Parts: sequence; C-alpha cells; structure tokens
Amino acid sequence: MPTPGSAETAGFRPWGVRRMSPYPSRVMMPFASVRIDAQTQLGVFRDERGQVVEMGKHGTSKGTETPTATNLDSQPDQGHDQDSAQD
Repeated sequence: MPTPGSAETAGFRPWGVRRMSPYPSRVMMPFASVRIDAQTQLGVFRDERGQVVEMGKHGTSKGTETPTATNLDSQPDQGHDQDSAQD
C-alpha cells in the first residue's frame, strides 16, 4: 500500500473531493450580537450600533396524537388521530 505523500499517491484524489462544492454565498444577518436577557430569558438581538433589532414574533405550538385500533390484536387496521394548537 502506498504511503501518503509518496510518488505513488501524487495523482490520487480522494473520492469525496469531487463531491465537494463551494459554500453558499453569505447572507448578511440583520443583527450583530445576541445576548440573553436575565429577566425574560429571551434573546435580545442588537445591530452593529448597539440598537435592539426586532426579530419578529414566534409562537408556540403543541400537538397530540392518539393511537386508535378497531380490533383486539391492533395489527392490520391501526390508525391515529392528530390535532394541534398554535398561539
């Protein structure tokens, strides 16, 4: 087996190299820093001038799923019900 860096491996390219592609272009974020507010335990986003940046409202959601079965062994015809609530 050739050793890495030897003349035998000089033209060898690992298979993963041909699968690589350039990173996507950068996206400038509307904030420069994030700190956790001690009172609310929420992130406070600030721009490069130190001004607070509003990042929009994010709601919470929860979902429940109830399994159902129509026979005793519950193998062939098992189903489920789902619901969700978001505020």
